[in-house]
Amino acid sequence: MIDGVRFASQAVGVRYKNRADVMLAEIAPGASLAGVFTTSATRSANVLDCQDKLSRLGDDPGDGFAIVVNSGNANTFTGQRGVTDVQAIAQATADALDLPVERVFTSATGVIGEPLDASKITDALPDMVEALNVAGAEAAARAIMTTDTFAKGAVATCEIGDVPVTIMGFAKGSGMIAPDMATMLGYIFTDAAVTPDGLQMMLSAATKTSFNAVTVDSDTSTSDTVLMAATGRAGNVPLASGRAAEGRAFMEALQSVMMDLAHQIVRDGEGATKFVEVRVTGAKSARDADKVARSIANSPLVKTAIAGEDPNWGRIVMAVGKSGAVADRDRLTIRFGDLIVAENGWISPDYVEADAAAYMKGQELLVDVDMGLGNGRATVWTCDLTHGYVDINADYRS
Repeated sequence: MIDGVRFASQAVGVRYKNRADVMLAEIAPGASLAGVFTTSATRSANVLDCQDKLSRLGDDPGDGFAIVVNSGNANTFTGQRGVTDVQAIAQATADALDLPVERVFTSATGVIGEPLDASKITDALPDMVEALNVAGAEAAARAIMTTDTFAKGAVATCEIGDVPVTIMGFAKGSGMIAPDMATMLGYIFTDAAVTPDGLQMMLSAATKTSFNAVTVDSDTSTSDTVLMAATGRAGNVPLASGRAAEGRAFMEALQSVMMDLAHQIVRDGEGATKFVEVRVTGAKSARDADKVARSIANSPLVKTAIAGEDPNWGRIVMAVGKSGAVADRDRLTIRFGDLIVAENGWISPDYVEADAAAYMKGQELLVDVDMGLGNGRATVWTCDLTHGYVDINADYRS
């Protein structure tokens, strides 16, 4: 629980029957809010509205905030109707909580291109406001799920000076995951006092190595949103950045929450049976390392080989070569876990196929590539690609 935040959730029938599909979070006055969003050129009306409101917030803590999220319908590619629906939901929430509409942020996830019946949400809001409570986070996390198989939550604590603070978050995501800030949504709350600019800087920095470092299927969603609120109720001296000792402690805790959530999204990838870390070192630059890691992690040929528990290291060679990064065949070293597979431009003389095949039967795998060219490094987390992924997405709108 986070002092200064209350939650409610309800089944309103946006798309699903007999399951909660809307969540409401109320954030007390005096809080700071920050956000990161998809860079998709076809982003949803909700994302555009959130971006606009955040840009106009300023530094005055003033009134509190509200966040409303529905699952089952992404409210994307729905023209002016989508904009009108966002406005209606935001206004109804503002009226129910006595907030300025500019302090209400909405998200939506689900099917693209279908009109959202906003009245199902607005009609439920009075009852949801009555049901707000500090212990409602787990139910709220379940309400934002689509093809997820479990609710994803994480918590961490740290001290700012001698003041204990807590960071808690939950997220959803299982397919259409290749965040660029998939279909992923994340909401993070802390009782720490953090300035608006400081909160935005730390959230953006932590996103790079957490949500932006995972991929399920290389597809960036139209709806990716991460919002973070800091209520200030812990009573610490407000943090302005992550550079001082207190800020570094907070940043480490924040990073741990976001990394935990990002990894849970990969583990719950649609149809996934394997959790895969792709680690690239020795690249000419960090950018090149990232290119190689993503090329491997997003390759259907690599991912299907992993699903089939086939140590087909030639597919790793292929993915390195197509990445666009500087590469030298004769300096490349490839490992599966601790097993050296290839080095010096050819298969390693110590490589034993049976050992690699046995390693691939594990549920947690490491693909390690050393480029032998410099100090650039990057890590991306992904999963395998199975028949289950095809089945889920072929039937998604059924």
